[in-house]
Amino acid sequence: MGQARELMNRVTEAVVAGDLDVLREVYDKDVVVTTPDAGTLHGIEAFIGWNRSFVDSFSERDYHSERGLETGECAIDQGEFIGTHTGPMELPDGSSLPPTGKRIRMRSVDIATVSDGKIVRHDFYFDQADLAAQLGVAPTA
Repeated sequence: MGQARELMNRVTEAVVAGDLDVLREVYDKDVVVTTPDAGTLHGIEAFIGWNRSFVDSFSERDYHSERGLETGECAIDQGEFIGTHTGPMELPDGSSLPPTGKRIRMRSVDIATVSDGKIVRHDFYFDQADLAAQLGVAPTA
């Protein structure tokens, strides 16, 4: 197992456990993160804030990996995040979605790039419309 894979595995374990302090150990302080819902985040504190909102919104978290790849300085994960919506969830427009109690299954792909022993870039891909539909808040046509 290479360094990129090892760091990606630590990130996944930390988020599932809700132990976001680990992120400061594995990410560069100037990390650049892209997300479908929050756009581009700059720096570890912005990234931890984004994760904190997610961790605080969902309990009984788990991640089922379907595929994990590593090539050089990149680790790629494809899988499914599972959780129960038990806390208020901050929405991209700044409003908040009260807890629905619904169990969600969110398919995702993550790509992390490592340099000098730290993750310097992390790109997240997941379907916001599918997540909204599972939470019962999808816009109607």
